[in-house]
Amino acid sequence: MALSENCKTQPAKEQGSVQNPPSDVLELNVGGQVYYTRLATLTSFPNSLLGKLFSNKKGSSNDLSRDFRGRYFIDRDGFLFRYVLDYLRDKQVVLPDHFPERGRLKREAEYFQLPDLAKLLSSEESKLFPDDLYYSDFDDVSQGSDQRFYPSHSFDRGYGYITVAFKGVCAARGRESQTDSKAKKLPRIFISSRISLAKEVFGDALNENRDMDRPSDRYTCRFYLKFRHLERAFDMLSESGFHIVACNSSLTASSIGHYADDRVWSNYAQYIFYRE
Repeated sequence: MALSENCKTQPAKEQGSVQNPPSDVLELNVGGQVYYTRLATLTSFPNSLLGKLFSNKKGSSNDLSRDFRGRYFIDRDGFLFRYVLDYLRDKQVVLPDHFPERGRLKREAEYFQLPDLAKLLSSEESKLFPDDLYYSDFDDVSQGSDQRFYPSHSFDRGYGYITVAFKGVCAARGRESQTDSKAKKLPRIFISSRISLAKEVFGDALNENRDMDRPSDRYTCRFYLKFRHLERAFDMLSESGFHIVACNSSLTASSIGHYADDRVWSNYAQYIFYRE
């Protein structure tokens, strides 16, 4: 593969932009993240997937797609690729403390055909994170899901956050004869937290109809209280050892009639409580 020829096929840069990189520097788009690296780095492990794709064999890299800027496009996790690249450079990888993506990084190592990196991650995983402390995603759970594996005893601890959200609607009308169903909505108090915590604090006052039969070690934002007084909720949280750490609120208005003074005011507020 003649890299100088590949550079010629890329779209021309706008005037004043950075010039094309040297011929031994490649520009990669990995899952939307842009990386610059040398050809020697990508081929440092000849038997790896990247080593095969970017070898000097004729047509080896022609199978790779390119994005609209002419970068080589690899449809993998762009965040985790930085650690793959570190390993290609240094033959080792250093991860942050309490790194939660170790299982996914191992999958990336297997995809890029780096068995030594996958083996290293497996050994470090068992050494640094024993079974009673290791939090990891299930292999069959997609990214962005909240279904993660946690040891069951970790939920015996009583600390955590509970968010109390208050949503209310009121009407301010220029003519009292004008009514609207929106103005008659009753306020509601929503609870967002780990289910075990919510049940401990609010007990029978918790309405679980919107998220029934959910395990206590999961989280929910669909519970709401059977009463409508914030002060009562605050008292129950205080009695359970929680204290407020943050809050925010918003107020919006919308027209409901033909008259300029006919308005529905919506109030939304969140209160975040924490127990050590």
